[in-house]
Amino acid sequence: MITYFEKQRTLKIYKITVRFRSALLVYLTHSLALPFLKLIRKPEVFPYSILQLNLFPDGTLGKDLAGFIDSKQLELLPYYARHDMKHILLNYGTTDHGEVCLQCFMLGNGHISFPVTATVLYGTITMPEHWQKFLHAFIRGKRSVPIKDWNWFSIVHDNTEALRKKINQ
Repeated sequence: MITYFEKQRTLKIYKITVRFRSALLVYLTHSLALPFLKLIRKPEVFPYSILQLNLFPDGTLGKDLAGFIDSKQLELLPYYARHDMKHILLNYGTTDHGEVCLQCFMLGNGHISFPVTATVLYGTITMPEHWQKFLHAFIRGKRSVPIKDWNWFSIVHDNTEALRKKINQ
C-alpha cells in the first residue's frame, strides 16, 4: 500500500518533470528550431499589425487572432501568426500537450515537416499521459479537410466559425 508521503513525493516528482519538459519544449522550439528554420525557409512576414487586426470585423479570424494574442498576453510574432491562427481554428490550447495536439493534427492532415515530426516525437516520448489526446488529434487531422496549403494571410478576413466548419466537414 502506498503511503500518503509516497503519494506526495510522487506528485512532487511529476510536477518537477512537467515543468522541466515544458521548459525544454519552449527552449527547443523558440531558441533553437525557430531561428534555424527562419534562416533556411525564409518565411513570409505576416502583413498585419496587431492594431490593424483589432480593426477587423468581429467574428473574423483576424479579429480573433488579435483577441487570442491579447488574452494570452503574447506578442504578434511576424513569422508565427500562422501557427497562432491554427490554435484558434483547431481549438488546441497553448499548453504543452495543446501544442503537441496541434502538431499531431497537422501530421494527420498531411503536413510532414521537421518541426511537426519533432514536436510529435517529443510529446509522444515525454507525455505518455496525453497519448489518447494525441491519437485523437491525429485521427481528427486525417478526417479533416487538408489545411496545409491554405493561404493563411488571406483567410484572416474570413469568418472564424465558417473556417472551423470547413475544417471539420
